[in-house]
Amino acid sequence: MPWKTLDDMDLSGKVVLVRVDINVPVENGVVTDATRIEKIVPTVTDIIAKGGKPVLLAHFGRPKGQVVPEMSLKPLVPVLEKALGHHVIFATDCIGAPAKTAVSEMGPGDVVLLENTRFHEGEEKNDPELAAGMAALGEVYVNDAFSAAHRAHSSTEAIAHILPSCAGRLMEAELKALEAALGNPERPVTAVVGGAKVSTKLDLLGNLVSKVNNLVIGGGMANTFLVAQGIDVGKSLAERDMADTAKEILAKAEEAGCRIVLPVDVVVAREFKAGATNAVVAADSCPPDAMILDAGPETVAEIGKVFEASKTLIWNGPLGAFEIPPFDTATNAAAQKAAELTREGNLISVAGGGDTVAALNKAGVAGDFTYISTAGGAFLEWMEGKELPGVAALTV
Repeated sequence: MPWKTLDDMDLSGKVVLVRVDINVPVENGVVTDATRIEKIVPTVTDIIAKGGKPVLLAHFGRPKGQVVPEMSLKPLVPVLEKALGHHVIFATDCIGAPAKTAVSEMGPGDVVLLENTRFHEGEEKNDPELAAGMAALGEVYVNDAFSAAHRAHSSTEAIAHILPSCAGRLMEAELKALEAALGNPERPVTAVVGGAKVSTKLDLLGNLVSKVNNLVIGGGMANTFLVAQGIDVGKSLAERDMADTAKEILAKAEEAGCRIVLPVDVVVAREFKAGATNAVVAADSCPPDAMILDAGPETVAEIGKVFEASKTLIWNGPLGAFEIPPFDTATNAAAQKAAELTREGNLISVAGGGDTVAALNKAGVAGDFTYISTAGGAFLEWMEGKELPGVAALTV
């Protein structure tokens, strides 16, 4: 891979600045989900094992360059200590005297947590002076925050040009998974793209049709493609003004030899609520007073066949209104099929995006996928084929 990892760095006796994503949900000063904190443990423990002194750089919320006490990282100290099993020293700034003092007080095995980088206006402006102030604290820079890698900020991009830099364990795992899925994948490759709107995923669809062999389109997006084919979708969610764009994507896919898989049957209802009376009809037979809320069983069976014939699967977005049963049926069934093929060793499956992670957790199969990215925006931009500044800055 064109970037270094912890295995390539001499960390013994060195202060190691580690950009992490510990932007965890907090209610009344209490962390309600420590998943992101737990994910940084392998990187921090490896640095300590190699004789390095880890100093954590992180943002929290959107303080927009102001010191906002409710967005301080200080409440995370006990949770970090519990997860890491090491003493954590908190610094009230990420540069200057408070940060230098905290670093100077480090004993063997100690970890320093610097205050919210976004308390400085320069962070989101990728200010080189702020980056230099951070870099002055350490001797090596490690980026372990793939989820923030699509932003060119002082703590993710500028700093990587000042110090010897590498990817942390979480970043390394993410990049390897993504490379296996789209960079140099085992073919055939299938992508599942769902969600409400075509307009929010134009770049994604445009990039994928030239990279994958099959593209499964679900959710409200599929309705827009049905409209583009002259099909009446009743009261369904659809961007009718995007029909011409959908036609262009279909034409581009045909030219690239990418098969687009759209629903052949759908689940319709007249109410959008749990347990609503529903029926399965052909995709071109939605009653004028009904709405399409899920893909039907024939479509699910077809998607299953496509998965069986594939070697690699990339998934972003549900196939229907998965939050409300029974309109989670298609998403659950397709996810379980992908999980089964992955368990059998017949499929490399990579998924990402907020709704996707929620849908796979709901289907009970998140643990069976080869890799699940919690990176959200960075995962989407990577799927769109965009360069991620935080990753590019690590390139050797």
